[in-house]
Amino acid sequence: MKQLSAILKMSPERIVYILDNIDSFYRQKEEKKFDPKKGSFKTYKNGNLKIRIINPSQGDLKLAQQRAKNRILSKIALPDNVHGGTKKKSNITNAKVHQGNKYIFATDLQEFYPSISSKMVYDAFLKLGYSNHFASHLCKLVTYKHKVPQGAPTSTHISNIVFLQTDRKLIEYCNTYGITYTRYVDDLTFSSQQDFSVHTVELMKIVCDNGYKMSYRKTSYSGEQTITGLIVQLNKIDVPDSIKYRASLEKDDPLQPVTDYMKRVTSTNRHNYRQ
Repeated sequence: MKQLSAILKMSPERIVYILDNIDSFYRQKEEKKFDPKKGSFKTYKNGNLKIRIINPSQGDLKLAQQRAKNRILSKIALPDNVHGGTKKKSNITNAKVHQGNKYIFATDLQEFYPSISSKMVYDAFLKLGYSNHFASHLCKLVTYKHKVPQGAPTSTHISNIVFLQTDRKLIEYCNTYGITYTRYVDDLTFSSQQDFSVHTVELMKIVCDNGYKMSYRKTSYSGEQTITGLIVQLNKIDVPDSIKYRASLEKDDPLQPVTDYMKRVTSTNRHNYRQ
């Protein structure tokens, strides 16, 4: 506790108080699910909006989590294939890696954060060399109701750390068969110049054997397709038509965030572009 207290610059008594009263440091709210491909909110067949429950942290817990993210979690080395929650990487760099590959296999992890239990987080910390007590205290600070909460500043970093073992198995397998693999949080993408359809079952098995569920509705094997919200083609990457339409509505907006995003995507198609 003293070591964690020194890193977080927060007294042991305050940390203990937070952990003993954890419910008061989280709030709950509903968030509508957005479909970047269509540029609209997701709905069920009956027309009702799809909603996810998120639990943002607040007060001193949020402050402790932000410090833990900056001073502990962000310093843990991750493989190059990880593009979510890492500096100078994004959904754009994730998609760009697969440009030029003829065959693409994309899938999505189902309920990714909630599927990561506090035990998985604790075990991951132990594997990184932290002591039992340090791992236990840190685990309690970044999990809620025995799982990784949606909305906490540490959640993406925690998911990357817990998924490390699975990432390494996928990387080893893909390197053996000449397959390019990247992950953007819960989006997994594999590609190659050669048809690797015979390997898709084994790739899914590696993921499922490590305790994760895949969204088979979002799993596809084809050529040109959308990867982390971007259209990947042989010679370029591009934004969907829905994004172009939203950009066209920003003429009177001095900030033009969608237009700026579209420019950042298309700028990667220049020959002198560097990631």
